[in-house]
Amino acid sequence: MIISSYKISKPVTSFCGLLRPCCDLAPFDSATVNGELLINHLDNFKTQSVRSAVNVREGQGVVLLCGAPPHSGELTFAWIFNEYPYSVQQDSRRFISQETGSLYIAKVEPSDVGNYTCVVNNTVTKQKVLSSPTPLVLRSDGVMGEYEPKIEVHFPDSVPAAKESAVKLECFALGNPIPEISWRRTSGVPFPSKVKMKNSNAVLEIPNFQQEDAGTYECIAENRRGKNAARGRVSYHAKPQWLQTITDTAQSIEETLFWECKANGKPKPSYSWLKNGEQMMAEGRVQIENGALSITALNLSDSGMYQCVAENKHGSVYSSAQLMVLASAPSFSKSPLKALLKARSGSEVTLECKPQASPPAISLWKKGNEILQRTERIALFPNGTLKIANITKRDAASYTCTAKNRFGTASTTGRLLITEPTRITMRPTNMEIIVGESIVLPCQIACDPALDVSFSWAINGQLIDFQRDRDHFERVGG
Repeated sequence: MIISSYKISKPVTSFCGLLRPCCDLAPFDSATVNGELLINHLDNFKTQSVRSAVNVREGQGVVLLCGAPPHSGELTFAWIFNEYPYSVQQDSRRFISQETGSLYIAKVEPSDVGNYTCVVNNTVTKQKVLSSPTPLVLRSDGVMGEYEPKIEVHFPDSVPAAKESAVKLECFALGNPIPEISWRRTSGVPFPSKVKMKNSNAVLEIPNFQQEDAGTYECIAENRRGKNAARGRVSYHAKPQWLQTITDTAQSIEETLFWECKANGKPKPSYSWLKNGEQMMAEGRVQIENGALSITALNLSDSGMYQCVAENKHGSVYSSAQLMVLASAPSFSKSPLKALLKARSGSEVTLECKPQASPPAISLWKKGNEILQRTERIALFPNGTLKIANITKRDAASYTCTAKNRFGTASTTGRLLITEPTRITMRPTNMEIIVGESIVLPCQIACDPALDVSFSWAINGQLIDFQRDRDHFERVGG
């Protein structure tokens, strides 16, 4: 086996002055990802003379190194044989690795003699650069005898594969006769139909990688002189995906904020928090534990845009929400007490005190000018609600709720009117009548004069519509 080699000097960075045009750098493309500027570029090969010739015997295997120049972004590789546009065609004997860029010839034949030039292409910028030619020369000291396969291209022992990605595993061997490549899973599970073999089985491709595709894969190179194998484990990895995100929130000053975000992924994602684009640290009022953020005793300076970030080595996801911290004096503009409230004697009445206030206001109830206290019949709740049970005429009065916080005071007043229960003093009785006759059914009541009374009649549980059935039913009297 022969491997060509050469030295690449450390690239020198060019500094462009104000008076001299900068023209010795390769074109580039750029993109911004998560606030970082990514520049895709491909420098030219270092200027040099023709690379040293590679001398090889017929039947021997050879590796021609490409050695890509400095670059950023994904590359693809091809090789030119002698001169453009004659390119090296891949088959069971020749293979171009898209991982290393090198050209592998399993068994050299006389027709392989010539000059080989590596072509490097940046898939983003579409720029191509060419190496200097490497001459391949056939030695005259005989033909190489047969030997067992030697795997020169194989995938790593551990290959992390992201969910839904396209995974490509390379395997190629030198040997005489030309080795045949085959693949298997060590678990014995057969390949699904989506798995493809390409380049005379030198490349195994798994599109749309899923968790069930993970496992140990083995490449076997075999000829009549023997066989060789290489294996590695392909592990399942997934970019984080949100299970729970944060949403815009408005909270009162001095309250406690609690936000939690959750994501799955493999490896398990880690979390961080940003406020207005700046990294947050746990200290004092701010506590951060994985995907949970809590801020106690909120103040106005806590308002802003927050982001929860879940990330692993396959990517990051962001969840954003606005926090508004409110500070205002109490106001009953949206929830005043009714000016007049009516309640039946002996019943229970509930009066609600719900001011808008940040922070929440402390409420106080008055009956007239008297401050109300808790009794067996009177209940005062922390949320400001007043409840009076078994009310009597003595409970009739004006009731005022006063709400106060450190920004101000407000109040709302309503008058409670206690009425006597309405009673039916004369009601219909059982009657026998002749078909076709008219009858009058009596209904008299006693009621509180403060109440507006209305009457309705029903027959067999169905309300009578006096407009629709006026030819048959009629209201008479008061």
